[in-house]
Amino acid sequence: MTTDAPARLLHPHGKPERLRHRRDFIRASKLGLRVNAPVFSIQAVPQAPDAPLPPLQNPPRFGFTVTKKVSGAVGRNRIRRRLKEALRAGGRLGAQPGQDYVVIARREALTASFADLIVHMTESFTRLKSRAGTQGPRKQKDGHSAR
Repeated sequence: MTTDAPARLLHPHGKPERLRHRRDFIRASKLGLRVNAPVFSIQAVPQAPDAPLPPLQNPPRFGFTVTKKVSGAVGRNRIRRRLKEALRAGGRLGAQPGQDYVVIARREALTASFADLIVHMTESFTRLKSRAGTQGPRKQKDGHSAR
């Protein structure tokens, strides 16, 4: 079968696209909307304009941050694996195409039930979606618009 669509768009329920560059994480923290949940925070920002496809055709991309303050190396890796699996298992349902998401884990993500992780992730994406249309661009410290 031949198609013009990239392979990653043919399998939307496979592994999620990842944020791979530090500049994408920094852009999300400076320009993005933030929603807090008991076990993590999620920052969302539209993808950079240099993306290969028009914004609404690009799949959402995800990055995960777990600091040393949260746990040791084994705990951080376990938290990251649990959050990625929660995202694959159903939390990605509310993620918007053309958006970058950064999930910042808290210590509670290590002991929370897996069902709670999925529920919090789904609720967070829903809250981000509802806030995206109501808020303008974030302001920088000098009072100018960040966009």
